[in-house]
Amino acid sequence: MNGTFGAGKTTTANELVKLVPASRIFDAEEVGGMLRHVRDLPQLGDFQHWPPWRHLVVETASQLLKYLGGVLVVVQSVLVEQYWTEIRSGLEKADVQVHHVVLHADHDTLVKRIEGDDENNTAFPNNRQWRLDHLAAYHGARPWLDQAGDVIDTTHVNAADVARLIADKHRLL
Repeated sequence: MNGTFGAGKTTTANELVKLVPASRIFDAEEVGGMLRHVRDLPQLGDFQHWPPWRHLVVETASQLLKYLGGVLVVVQSVLVEQYWTEIRSGLEKADVQVHHVVLHADHDTLVKRIEGDDENNTAFPNNRQWRLDHLAAYHGARPWLDQAGDVIDTTHVNAADVARLIADKHRLL
């Protein structure tokens, strides 16, 4: 599940795993958190710029599915097309079926959600401005995201309904 901050990825993922049997969430951002503690990695401004992050996301998702089976709901904003291509092709080489869903909301809704979510974000607490600053990258990535994924507008739709739409459209029930 892709999209920018405030699009509803985490909330929708939580609703989706309630609907889909044998499903679980894998937050690929946690892999980035793990790597942040490794000394001597170059400071590139975003863990996604580290090639090991992309490789470890693929390997972790693949291993989790082999071990647990079922459906893995992966949440992460991937806004660099090359990075998404690496991840998707890696998953496909590992025989992992990929349904790339991109959650979208209009700009004003994204800003409102980000500003309201600042206190609840455990991955980047007190990082409202960082998330707001990344809206430009999201808008710049929209052309390829629109081509590469199943875009669902969450502006006026609650997360439970979005989850139901995803589950129905991708035959996950």
